[in-house]
Amino acid sequence: MLPADHAQAILVGRVQRAAGPSPIVVRDGAILDVSRTAPTVADLLERDDIATVDGEVIGEVAALGTEGGPELLAPIDLQCIKAAGVTFAVSAIERVIEERARGDADKAAEVRGGLEAKVGSGIRSVVPGSDEAAKLKAALIDAGMWSQYLEVAIGPDAEVFTKAPILSAVGWGADIGVRSDSHWNNPEPEVVLVMDRSGRPRGATLGNDVNLRDFEGRSALLLGKAKDNNAST
Repeated sequence: MLPADHAQAILVGRVQRAAGPSPIVVRDGAILDVSRTAPTVADLLERDDIATVDGEVIGEVAALGTEGGPELLAPIDLQCIKAAGVTFAVSAIERVIEERARGDADKAAEVRGGLEAKVGSGIRSVVPGSDEAAKLKAALIDAGMWSQYLEVAIGPDAEVFTKAPILSAVGWGADIGVRSDSHWNNPEPEVVLVMDRSGRPRGATLGNDVNLRDFEGRSALLLGKAKDNNAST
């Protein structure tokens, strides 16, 4: 659960305590509740003294993730959760597969083989938004292979959307949420940047972008149902 360099890192998180959620800082092998100084993680990220901020010692770092240790919540509390889609060539191809298979997982393998051979190398070789990308787009349109997903994969504008309301996010080890009427879905590990109120990156963590592929494959307009669900982050 902890990074290999956790002994040297500045680690911030949130735990559930009797009085409610509390921001924590992990330092020198101890877990410090810093809620008296910074009542929210958003407040904590505005400070320049995170590495030295005082707090109440509530346990040892070894207790994190154990049955008797503090319950870990999502490490953010007031920040909006945004996601950037179709950021890798393989992701772009998979989104087009969903689209062409109409959300049917049984058809995905057949579509995948043909699509990778036709557009995979081209997508990997161009810089998004470049003149070469524009030429590739024109060629794919002529070949009947264009897709709204390829537009955000190699076009000038990225896909950025609201992934979920903040209070729907869950912490490490919690069960994820999947709609009962979804039959083709998967977790998606993501790198997450944590920003302060000015939009400056203050840290990084790992996130789980749970995705319902059958819903998004039927229509990109169902992205909300495919992405924004309780415990889907």
